[in-house]
Formats: sequence, C-alpha cells, structure tokens
Amino acid sequence: MHNQGDSLVQTLLGLPIFNSEWVLYLLIALSVISIGVALERWIFFSRHSVDTLALRETLSKHLGRGDYAGAAAALEKRDALETNVVLEGLRAHEMGPESVEELLAGALGHERKRYEQRLNFLATVASNSPYIGLFGTVLGIVRSFRDLAANMADASAAVMAGIAEALIATAVGLLVAIPAVIFYNVFKGRVKDAVTNCQLLSRLLLSQLKSVEAPTRAAAE
Repeated sequence: MHNQGDSLVQTLLGLPIFNSEWVLYLLIALSVISIGVALERWIFFSRHSVDTLALRETLSKHLGRGDYAGAAAALEKRDALETNVVLEGLRAHEMGPESVEELLAGALGHERKRYEQRLNFLATVASNSPYIGLFGTVLGIVRSFRDLAANMADASAAVMAGIAEALIATAVGLLVAIPAVIFYNVFKGRVKDAVTNCQLLSRLLLSQLKSVEAPTRAAAE
C-alpha cells in the first residue's frame, strides 16, 4: 500500500502542472496584458477628458437664454461622459425635469460602464497575481524536496538552490500585482471625478428646467 502511494505521488509530481516554469510564463503574460490595458485606458481617458469649469460656463450661458439647441451644439463637440450624459437631457428637455432626471440617470450608467471597461481585469490581476506567484513557489519547493530525495549526497545545495528558484515566482507575482493596483486606483479615480463633474452639470440643467416649469405650473393652478 505504501509503495502504491509513493507511485501515485511520483506520477503526480511528473505531471506538467507541477513544474513551476509555467507559472512564471503565466505571470509574464498577465503583466504584458495588464500593461496593454493600462495604456489603452490612459489613452482613452486622455482623449475623453473635458474642462468642466469652462463647460459649465458655456452651458450656463446657453441655458440662461433658454437656448437648448445651442447648449446641445456646444456639448456635441466633445465625446466625454459629462457631455454625453447632459446631451441626453438637453435633447429631451421638453419632457420636463422629472423625465429628464430619469434619462440622465440611465445615460450616466451607460457611460460609466464604457469608462470602467476592462478595469475589472486590472483588479483581478492585482488581487490574484500574488496567489499565482505563491502557487509557483509551492510547486518549486515541492520539486526541491523531490530532488533532495533523489540526491541525498548534495542535500543542502539542492534545497537552497530549489527554494531560491521557487521564491522568484512570489517576487514576480508581486511585481505584476503592484502596477495593476496602481493603475486600477488611478483609473477608478478618473471615473469618479468624471461622474462627479457630470452630476454637477446635470444639476445645472435640472435646476434650469425646474425654474422654467415652476411659473407654468403655478399659472395652471
């Protein structure tokens, strides 16, 4: 029975999955992909950023004159979360502030999804890369003790060399995770800022619509 158990262990250790090299290749691949995602998101946010203060002044000027078409034309010049959401409200301003507010909420959810695209991948890499590296380290240690059992003549050198090699996987896992965490937090901050600016512009539009609706409702009553 003992021999059968040893045979099973040796068979399992001979499988490709128990070689730690594939873990390093996996981590390197995840690192390359995460860097590509980070560059793509950086370019995306750079191309879809707006000057919120200038945009607010322009929007306030047009809304003060009741020029909704002019306000929409000004916002159409930029493809950004803030402008696209407020545009939905401007195009439906005749429906009243309550309906416009619902449209703004729906448009914000759609745009936010576009801005957060692929950020979950960075979060996954950031949270799981250390565990993948640790898994590679465990595999390397297991292989070291297997080599130790096969070569008792030079036991200390075999163990030390194997453990040193195994710890590389943990180091690489941390090296992959840390940039992913940084990029994820930076981009989530950009999304949060865009949503906050969008809410500011949306409130400006809603307040204008409510100020126009109030006298009309009072006259009807």
